[in-house]
Amino acid sequence: MNASIAPQPTRSPARSSAVTPAPTIDPAQAAHFGRLAADWWDPTGSSAMLHRLNPVRLRYIRDAVDAHWAGDAAAFRPLAGRRALDVGCGAGLLAEPLARLGAAVTGIDAAPENVAVARAHAEGQGLAIDYRAGELASLAGETFDLVTCMEVIEHVADPAGFVAGLAAALAPDGLLVLSTPNRTPLSRLAMITLGEGLGRIPRGTHDWSRFLTPDELQALLEAAGLRVADVTGLAFSPLKGLVLSDSLALDYLMVVRKA
Repeated sequence: MNASIAPQPTRSPARSSAVTPAPTIDPAQAAHFGRLAADWWDPTGSSAMLHRLNPVRLRYIRDAVDAHWAGDAAAFRPLAGRRALDVGCGAGLLAEPLARLGAAVTGIDAAPENVAVARAHAEGQGLAIDYRAGELASLAGETFDLVTCMEVIEHVADPAGFVAGLAAALAPDGLLVLSTPNRTPLSRLAMITLGEGLGRIPRGTHDWSRFLTPDELQALLEAAGLRVADVTGLAFSPLKGLVLSDSLALDYLMVVRKA
């Protein structure tokens, strides 16, 4: 990670803010991803890029978890006894590894089709994951030790309201980890011109104008009472594929805490 993440002192649990997050689901985006639901777990199908991305973001999440809670990097279940929420969970590509790391996982997604596939797959793996379809607002009053939100905010109708929902779901001593594409010429070329143009990413997945720069996202997070602890880039290496990087030009990940 580009910035050091010091363990945080334990604080007493508290309920989330009484402010109800605004509706943020974009129905067209939800329908687009719902149409891809049946193919989600095929590593060579329409979600192939997510399968390549998953190990990289899991490494980042694991490092953040170990640093935040002063965990043992060799432990198999560093999230044991903690609640995790995966926002925009899709069919469970990230929720399932979080469950295997010991967390009691809730996954929420805008597309009911995704949730149905996620439930069926988790059952087949013997994993007990609480999957729900709907808005973040439906979680009002619930808080989680770890909140993850991977490649989601660029698809919502109201980014500020969505970030407020993430903040409301985060426990006082919790950890939020999110990722999103940067709005740069490189991201337009890689994700839309080449990715969607060559069929490596389903057409219509991205709207480049909705991508957020790190400064824009940080401003939204700070307005919601959150503090960015780390920003790390995601880049493509001809030899290694997708890797963590100092460059934020393509995509980036953030570790975020309560301010």
